[in-house]
Amino acid sequence: MLTPEEAAHKALVIGGKIPQMTVVGIAGPGDPLANPEKTFRTFELIAEQAPDIKLCLSTNGLMLPDYIDRIKQLNIDHVTITINMVDPEIGALIYPWVHYRRKRYRGLEGAKILHERQMEGLQALKDADILCKVNSVMIPGINDHHLVEVNRVIREKGAFLHNIMPLISAPEHGTHFGLTGQRGPTPKELKEVQDNCSGNMKMMRHCRQCRADAVGLLGEDRSQEFSKEKFLEMAPEYDMEQRATVHEGIEKFKEELKVAKDKALAGKKIANSPKILVAVATKGGGLVNQHFGHAKEFQIYEVGGDEVRFVSHRKIDQYCQGGYGEEASFEHIMKAIADCKAVLVSKIGNCPQEKLQEAGIKTVEAYDVIEKVALEFYEQYVKELGNN
Repeated sequence: MLTPEEAAHKALVIGGKIPQMTVVGIAGPGDPLANPEKTFRTFELIAEQAPDIKLCLSTNGLMLPDYIDRIKQLNIDHVTITINMVDPEIGALIYPWVHYRRKRYRGLEGAKILHERQMEGLQALKDADILCKVNSVMIPGINDHHLVEVNRVIREKGAFLHNIMPLISAPEHGTHFGLTGQRGPTPKELKEVQDNCSGNMKMMRHCRQCRADAVGLLGEDRSQEFSKEKFLEMAPEYDMEQRATVHEGIEKFKEELKVAKDKALAGKKIANSPKILVAVATKGGGLVNQHFGHAKEFQIYEVGGDEVRFVSHRKIDQYCQGGYGEEASFEHIMKAIADCKAVLVSKIGNCPQEKLQEAGIKTVEAYDVIEKVALEFYEQYVKELGNN
C-alpha cells in the first residue's frame, strides 16, 4: 500500500531505470475508484513530472460514471473495465453481492446495479472520446457461451479491445471459485471463445494476468527490484532526452521488424492447407531467440497457408533446473503444448529434443523473425503431409 507521493516516486524511479517504460496504470489494491482521491492525486503527480508517460486506469466500472469528467481532465489515455456479463441473471452467479453507496445488494439485485453502471460508464467513455478496453474472465459453465453476447454489446458501445482471460481458480488463492472447485478453461476452450469473438473487434491475446504491482515487460516482471523498501531509497533519474532516444530506437526496430514480417509473408500461399499450432520460445522482439531449457512460457502461433497469427501464451515449468525435477517439468511442458506440431527455439538439448520427437512434435532451431521460421516449417510440414 502506497501513498500517492510514494506511488509517484516509484513511477519516476522506474521510468529512469527502465527508460522503455511507456505506461503507468493503477489497478488496485481493490478498485481504484473505491479510493478516488488518492488514485487521481497519484495521476496528477505523475503527469506533472513525467508528461511523456501514458496513464491508464483499471476498474470494475461500478463507480466509473461518477468520475468521467475527472478522467478526461487528467488526460488518462485509456480505461479498462472488467465486464464478465451483460445479463444480470448470469451476473448473479458470478457476484454474490455488490457494495454500492454504503449498502450491500445481494444476488440479482446487486448484479443489475453493476450491469447498469458498467453500461453507463462504457457509454460515457465513448461520449468523452476516451479509449476503453474490456477485460472478461471466462468461467466454464457460467459465462463461457455468454461471452459472445458480451463481445457484441461492448463493441456496439465503443470498446476498442476485448481481452478474454481464463479464470484462475487455484484453491490456495482463497477466492470464491477456488474454494468451490470451479475449474478454469483449457487453452483449447479459451481459444475457441476468443476466435468466436474476434469478428469485428480486436482481440487481445497476450495478457499475462499480472499482479497490480507488476513492473517491466509482459512475462518479465521486475517488481522485486522495486519493492517499497528499495525504491524509497532510490533517487529518481528521470531523463526525458534519454527516454526519447530509447523510444526512437524502439520505433525503428519495430519498423524493421514489420518489414521483415511483410517480406516473410509476401507471396506465401498454400491452397487448401490445414491450420496448425506451433510453440515459440522467445524473449520478445518478435524473434525466435530463446533456448528451450530457459523458457518459462511459450507463445502459441496458428500457422496457415498464408498467415501466421499469435493466439496465446502458455506458462510452463522451466526445463533446465540444474538436474533436478526435469522429468516432472517436461511432463508439464508436454501437457501445455500437446496440440502443437512444432517447437521453435534458438537452441535445444538432445534429450528434450528426442522426447519431443517421440511425442510427435518437431523441433526447429533458428534465430530469426517468428513468422519467417514458422512459415518455413509449415511449408516443410505440408510437403511431408502430401508425401504421406
